[in-house]
Amino acid sequence: MSDARRLRVELGDRSYPVVVGRGVRHELHSLIPDGVRRVAVVTQESIPSQLLPAFPGRDVHRFVIGNGEEHKSLSTIEELMRGFARAGLTRSDCVIGVGGGLVTDVAGFAAASYHRGIPVAHVATSLLAMVDAAIGGKTGVNIPEGKNLVGAFWQPCAVACDTDALDTLPESESRCGRGEMAKYHFIVREDLSTRSLEDRITACVRIKADVVAGDERESGRRALLNYGHTLAHAIEVNTGWTIAHGEAVAIGLVFAAHLAQVLGRIDDQRVAEHYAVVNDTYGLSTELPQGLDDNALIEAMKRDKKALSSLTFVLDSQDGLEVVEGIEETKIRDALKAHRGYGVSS
Repeated sequence: MSDARRLRVELGDRSYPVVVGRGVRHELHSLIPDGVRRVAVVTQESIPSQLLPAFPGRDVHRFVIGNGEEHKSLSTIEELMRGFARAGLTRSDCVIGVGGGLVTDVAGFAAASYHRGIPVAHVATSLLAMVDAAIGGKTGVNIPEGKNLVGAFWQPCAVACDTDALDTLPESESRCGRGEMAKYHFIVREDLSTRSLEDRITACVRIKADVVAGDERESGRRALLNYGHTLAHAIEVNTGWTIAHGEAVAIGLVFAAHLAQVLGRIDDQRVAEHYAVVNDTYGLSTELPQGLDDNALIEAMKRDKKALSSLTFVLDSQDGLEVVEGIEETKIRDALKAHRGYGVSS
């Protein structure tokens, strides 16, 4: 593992390492706190057993949660914490999330809540988790009213992005991760697609680590990491979680471009660049799912975490991405219309 990429998320005495490469799950046992005696591994049946890290000399308990967004719920958190209690976990023990973004979000929130917070570390096994979900300490679950509306900021003590897991990653999961990668393209205005996969993952981790280090609790620049997410979350809620997160983000990116164009922030050429990046560079669909009602989408967007007192979006401009508040519903409707009609000949 000498060729592993090693980074740190710099947060003072809560800083932690992120390791990217093949087989790096085997390093995790040496990265968690020394005093840990019990380890609670949270994973899913779909995660191959060979991706589960070993913790020699420690008492390991395995907890399996369900697949699908319906399992990203408060009932799953309760079930996990009751299991932790039965296993005798204390504040000096550790939770390990092994899986994709759903697992790292759920494991992190359970760790943040149990005993008012115990250490957590992650083995990211999906592209989305490696470039986004496992990094930065945002944890949470869904409720019927919206995605990730219940959660906590709880930084991990270590993250291993084990690219062995990508060898068998389904194409649908790969698309999901590419949606988040496309987001970073617009945040830094740099084409990352020419690099090797591990270098692209490392670049995305570095971008997110730098943003998180400067704004851990999303009071400023960290909100830019939500580019494309406001509509994406509304799509997920209104389709019953049948659209994968990263694929919804891809749609949200081009919608955000249309909204920025409606508001006079960018021109038609910049909108076309969004389509070129999402469609051509990352191979993702940009079409809104059929049958979605504009009113329902807008109501869901009003409940977005960034919406303090008005409809709020991260939008592009000549100077880069910015958080824009107070957007009128009529402008959002205009952007949805432009999105649906884009490329359709009259």
